[in-house]
Amino acid sequence: MAFEGFPVAALDFYDDLEIDNTKSFWEAHKHIYKESVHAPMKALTDELAEEFGSAKIFRPYRDVRFSKDKLPYKTHQGAFVAVAPQTGYYVEVSPRGIRTGGGCYWFEPPRLAAFRDAIVHDHYGADLEKRLAVAEKKGYEVTGDRLKTAPRGFDKNHPKIELLRHKSIHLGRTIGFEPVIHTSDLVGEVKKDWRAVRPLVEWIAEHAIA
Repeated sequence: MAFEGFPVAALDFYDDLEIDNTKSFWEAHKHIYKESVHAPMKALTDELAEEFGSAKIFRPYRDVRFSKDKLPYKTHQGAFVAVAPQTGYYVEVSPRGIRTGGGCYWFEPPRLAAFRDAIVHDHYGADLEKRLAVAEKKGYEVTGDRLKTAPRGFDKNHPKIELLRHKSIHLGRTIGFEPVIHTSDLVGEVKKDWRAVRPLVEWIAEHAIA
């Protein structure tokens, strides 16, 4: 199946699912999910695979075993290409349209320690700051979970404290509802975004090693 864009039905499906997140709604509209969400996402990631690798398309069901939120279904569909543990490229469709990005969504404690050691390294830390600055100038946003204070062992006035507070780090861009999302040209947009965030992904894969 060639990728021809996400149909409007995909966005409408998630708009409705946010309002009625129930098994009865899901069962009645599961065919829309398969045809308008999952199938296009599979086609999109297949076309990206030659350059970036095979993607994992996440299951639509939430794991509610240890969550206070018992809503059974995710209100977005994501796909992830792994480059290193918890590190790689991401694309999702949701009621807010399309978002792309890349980075590390969670550092295990030994990798988090290595990540912070690399940040304070004279060369590696400066290199990371440069890579992030280049991406930000292109319109990509640095996000991730962060501590409210300094991590243990680091002074709150450390010159790289903003980076050191990160427990995860990503670069991303919201394409939203731009007309391109409904066309095959979205493949090129995602490629452009993943190439732009590749310097961060490669830096993490090289330096955040337990």
